[in-house]
Amino acid sequence: QVQLVESGGGLVQPGGSLRLSCAASFERSFSLYAMGWYRQAPGKQRELVARMTSTGVTNYADSVSGRFTLSGDNAKKTVFLQMGSLKPEDTAVYYCNVYANVYIDGPRDYWGQGTQVTVSS
Repeated sequence: QVQLVESGGGLVQPGGSLRLSCAASFERSFSLYAMGWYRQAPGKQRELVARMTSTGVTNYADSVSGRFTLSGDNAKKTVFLQMGSLKPEDTAVYYCNVYANVYIDGPRDYWGQGTQVTVSS
């Protein structure tokens, strides 16, 4: 019922930049509450990177604040993550996330398939 299409991952050197994109599509009526990105590094739990609510509030993980910028438009169902000053510890699979109420399913998280970001020299 919900499809999230991600793009923009890849290999980058430390200090470099990458931009991730995510577009959401819904097959049924929905209410979109938030969109954003999470990441999961090998051997670690999935963690929030940045998230934008439908009310315009954006939250960032402390580890990326000042380096990453989340933009987009919940009404257009798109979100972009501009990542700068990348560090090796940013290496992870990045997942697009939406929190939405689709049809009669109730509010829940939906996930993209993930895109690999590798920061290495």
